[in-house]
Amino acid sequence: MTIQVKDTVYLSGQLSHDTEGNFVAPAQLDKMGRPVDYSQMEHQIRQTYVNAKRILSEFGATLDDVVEESVFVLDVPAGFAAAAKIRKEMYGTDMPQCASSIVGVAALAQPVQLVEVTFRAVIDPPQGN
Repeated sequence: MTIQVKDTVYLSGQLSHDTEGNFVAPAQLDKMGRPVDYSQMEHQIRQTYVNAKRILSEFGATLDDVVEESVFVLDVPAGFAAAAKIRKEMYGTDMPQCASSIVGVAALAQPVQLVEVTFRAVIDPPQGN
């Protein structure tokens, strides 16, 4: 879900799906339904940022307007390495100018999911307000 309150856009947990809702780079699962490894983490994070950029654009925003993000991952070392690389790529700089947290979690909404990211962006208020 994404909402705008005054000059702030809140993107709730974004994940790596395409525009038709198909999961991109799903994790391979073991017999218990748990990820076998975290090799798809980078691909999932990249698609998550692609999705966030598309949604932000619907509100007239870009990643340059993001002031805070939280990255939720099943494996912190794998997530930290992948997020560091992808954030530089997506923000176009070695030091993105937003507050960022990475949080290790025991599970996410879908078994094949390795990452979820929330974003908060501040945009210029609409003219005339």
